[in-house]
Amino acid sequence: MTKTIKIGIAGLGNVGTGLIERLQEQEILRLGGDVEIVGISARNRSRQRPVDISGYDWFDDPVALAQSENTEVFVELMGGADGPAKLAVEAALKLGKPVVTANKALIAEHGEELAKLADASGTPLLFEAAVAGGIPVVRAIRESFAGTQIKSLRGILNGTCNYLLTEMKASGRSYDDVLADAQRLGYAEADPFLDVSGTDAAHKIAILASLGFGVPLDFSQVDISGVDTISLKDLELSAKLNHKIKLIAEATNTEAGVICRVEPVLLPLGSPLAQIDGPLNAVMVETVHAGNYTLTGPGAGSHPTASAVLGDLAALLSDQNKQVLGLHVSELTTQFCDKSAQDSVLSKYLIRVDLQDKAGALASLTEELAKSDVSVEALLQDSAEGSEFAPVAIVTHACSHSAAESALSKINALSAVPNPARLIRIEAS
Repeated sequence: MTKTIKIGIAGLGNVGTGLIERLQEQEILRLGGDVEIVGISARNRSRQRPVDISGYDWFDDPVALAQSENTEVFVELMGGADGPAKLAVEAALKLGKPVVTANKALIAEHGEELAKLADASGTPLLFEAAVAGGIPVVRAIRESFAGTQIKSLRGILNGTCNYLLTEMKASGRSYDDVLADAQRLGYAEADPFLDVSGTDAAHKIAILASLGFGVPLDFSQVDISGVDTISLKDLELSAKLNHKIKLIAEATNTEAGVICRVEPVLLPLGSPLAQIDGPLNAVMVETVHAGNYTLTGPGAGSHPTASAVLGDLAALLSDQNKQVLGLHVSELTTQFCDKSAQDSVLSKYLIRVDLQDKAGALASLTEELAKSDVSVEALLQDSAEGSEFAPVAIVTHACSHSAAESALSKINALSAVPNPARLIRIEAS
């Protein structure tokens, strides 16, 4: 007999309506059973939507939908770390109802609490769609790579930022101009803060770090820098140095603990992640025993994300149920690397500075670098083009982050430097 699950869907934005559209033609899918929509909920019942929802029971309150006796599986697509999304997911789990969510903020900030609820009763809580859209990276890390030790997880986890950096370099337009274009095209929200600040990517790497390394799911442990300070000149000078700037989300297992961060990074042109342009996402998995892998594809959008939700529903139809975070919450005991140990890790850096075009200015800059024990591997000074200030890019030899920060502080104090200089880590070739 064909198995059927009855689902309630809360949230009818792009992903929610995309899911309904796919389920309305589910006979062409390979779900392993039938999915019946028994209820829906959203903030605005009268809003125009691209799919017909007239045949489904409407719930003004998503918690009531989660608690409805007809709802066997609750699908949360509302977004937001708190409020109705959290209350509705908790209500479902407390009743022993499986939950499928695409909400990375909810999982990143409350994942352990929700995992305890789910694990206590053996109730599935699935969130493949919360990280990297349609790329099946959550299941791959939690299950497919369970038989090997993971060394690092690195990736481009925010398509908005990747589109901005790609388009700025390709078109020669400013950050503000390209951002306005991305908002018009739907690649960026009206309020793009979560994307451009790096917060969205940080939510995702916090989740992957817990799955991959067994660290507590602690969003506060992620160091975050965004792309909102990256200028077109930064990208142009990086290209002259045969590098690209990308916003990289990274979790690395070191002897001192797990380092988790999101920041713009200079990548050699030959790096796999340097090849990922436009709104695409990619995740590189470096393992001890099984080699290295790069998974890439659309990281957002109606159909890619709905496909990930459908993958979780298919797992429920086949009665698959793993620990929410791969391990019991009590077993998430791997330590994070403390700040002092992180600051001592050696890397090369790019120091990008606008320097007054006058005699002695460059000498004073290199003198301040020497005072911080930071040596110069390469220096590129671009034309001032009639301006009073010339763009300068300095590539350092490997040094500690604390030394690089010290040098940056001294450089910013120079009278010949009108604007704060930027410090960007360089990935080893």
